Amino acid sequence: MIGTGAARLADATNIAPVIQPLAEATGVFSYLWLLIALPLLGATVLLLGGRRTNRWGPYFAVLMVVAAAAYGIALLVGLLGRSADDRAVGQTLFEWVFVGGFTAPMALQLDQLSIVFVLLITIVGSLIHIYSLGYMEHDPDKRKFFGFLNLFVAAMLLLVLADNYLLLYVGWEGVGLASYLLISFWQYKPSAAAAGKKAFVMNRIGDVGLSLAIMLIFVTFGTVVFDEVFAMAGEASESTLTWIGLLLLLAAAGKSAQFPLQAWLLDAMEGPTPVSALIHAATMVTAGVYLIVRSGAIYDQTIFALTAVMVIGVITMFLGAFIGSAKDDIKKSLAGSTMSQIGYMVLAAGLGPVGYVFAIFHLLTHGVFKANLFLGAGSVIHGMNGEQDMRRYGALRKVMVITWLTFMAAYLAIIGIPPFSGFWSKDDIIHAAFEVNVFVGVCAIIAAGITGFYMTRMVIMTFFGKPRWPDDAHPHESKAVMTIPLIILAIGSMFTGMALLFWGDIIDWLTPVTGLEQSPLPFPTILLEIATLVVVLVGVAIAIGMYRKDVPEEAPQDVNILTKAARNSMYDDAINDVLVVQPTYSLSRAFIGVDNRGIDGIVNGLAAFVGGSGERLRRWQTGFARSYALAMVGGAVLVVVVLAVVRLP
Repeated sequence: MIGTGAARLADATNIAPVIQPLAEATGVFSYLWLLIALPLLGATVLLLGGRRTNRWGPYFAVLMVVAAAAYGIALLVGLLGRSADDRAVGQTLFEWVFVGGFTAPMALQLDQLSIVFVLLITIVGSLIHIYSLGYMEHDPDKRKFFGFLNLFVAAMLLLVLADNYLLLYVGWEGVGLASYLLISFWQYKPSAAAAGKKAFVMNRIGDVGLSLAIMLIFVTFGTVVFDEVFAMAGEASESTLTWIGLLLLLAAAGKSAQFPLQAWLLDAMEGPTPVSALIHAATMVTAGVYLIVRSGAIYDQTIFALTAVMVIGVITMFLGAFIGSAKDDIKKSLAGSTMSQIGYMVLAAGLGPVGYVFAIFHLLTHGVFKANLFLGAGSVIHGMNGEQDMRRYGALRKVMVITWLTFMAAYLAIIGIPPFSGFWSKDDIIHAAFEVNVFVGVCAIIAAGITGFYMTRMVIMTFFGKPRWPDDAHPHESKAVMTIPLIILAIGSMFTGMALLFWGDIIDWLTPVTGLEQSPLPFPTILLEIATLVVVLVGVAIAIGMYRKDVPEEAPQDVNILTKAARNSMYDDAINDVLVVQPTYSLSRAFIGVDNRGIDGIVNGLAAFVGGSGERLRRWQTGFARSYALAMVGGAVLVVVVLAVVRLP
């Protein structure tokens, strides 16, 4: 039986009887590896081709991602022709690892969950690539930039298509490498170089969690293949599954910038703005949510680990919202927003089967409107000659009309105004949260109100009020190569939620993979939606009241303690310095002392003893025959004396 959403799509075009034979005849599922190979080919050509690819290389990179997107759409059409329980398509390329009885295949898996990620990565990634043609037009290293973008897309596709944890780990590390290369792309700036290193190091902490989880999975189940692990999950002890779940959560916290590994995300804004859009919308930070939802069969067996996921999501949801409310750098404010929105998704994933599907639903709508917001911010920065401080903006709607209108579409989507896309997915998460825990549901509503505040603050400071432009700024609308992707994403910000929910029926589409449990609320759902909308509008009204007439040119000094903390990113760097960096330095100094005075002391002392002994013995080597003869006679006399003494009774 075809799922409801697929049936609507297939019946609407009357192609249900045709899709399956056509897909099988063309062998569309036989080339899954092309999804990864196409952007990987682009990265290889651009990074190894040298300067000879400077002129056409960026266009080749765009072509590779667009081709991958087209193939992804063809795969979706093929899956629509299959029944709901027959949509998992696997392809084993070769046996990758075989040691003793352990094997790990180089195998890919396409199902309802992975295909939505494929489409998000490739379609949004294509728009970001096209936008980058204009944004990076005058950068002397744009060839390398596009090569790194292709590498990023290829690594993320490998991550979501892998059919086992070991191969997923390869994509996981590839994403980390690509993010380092792109965040620190302008490495001549010390801040960019430091930001790249910070992201790389903090992600390594999470990666340790993933590597330990994979080891524990192998020790427990004897395999790392998803289907085999999930089939045996119910047979393992709860304590073992709890440890696996917590280690996977640590990995997710690193990649998705969740508490306590969130500090790298704001510094990552040092990279070019298209990088920020790719990281926040289609790759990197979505990886952690994917890992948790993909591992749902493990989390379903351990309430402790599942609760930990939910708690981390709630904490980060508020941390990001507070940070976004206080930052004056437009990209850093959006970065705080991403932390908060990913927190919503992690919260939903922590609800278990009640929320898995809604976490992915919000991830998809967020991927569209957050790409719209970041690329819109990039258009503003581009038009303002590189200025990122919103206190130096104002009244830009008059000179950047397309950027303003498209940004407003994404703004209405993220704060959840119906019928824009964020309304549908965020309200589903809030609804699911109330089904499980009223307190968590209330937290989600409050965070929605804070979202209304900080996003309205951003819109007013940027597009409304009086001009506060620097003298050297001459704001202007961006080129068509940048505004066309913005227009497409703005349309997506308006209609993606409705399209996924009512036309594609994302709930029915994902349920065979994620599962779904629902229970009725003790009050009408419409009341919850009205309450959420009222709280959002209160946040909007507060922001309008605070910033409609005046935007302070300098950060106020007499702010409250929460605002001070938010301006300093909740003191995450200071806390990390006290809890991690300084203790590590102290421990390193202690080890250095042990090494210098202990280990080196023993080794150097032994060497000195041997050297001194040799020096003393060397004095006996005089080179005179008479000295050696005298020594021989003395030795003979000594031997005779010893023998005589020994023979005495």
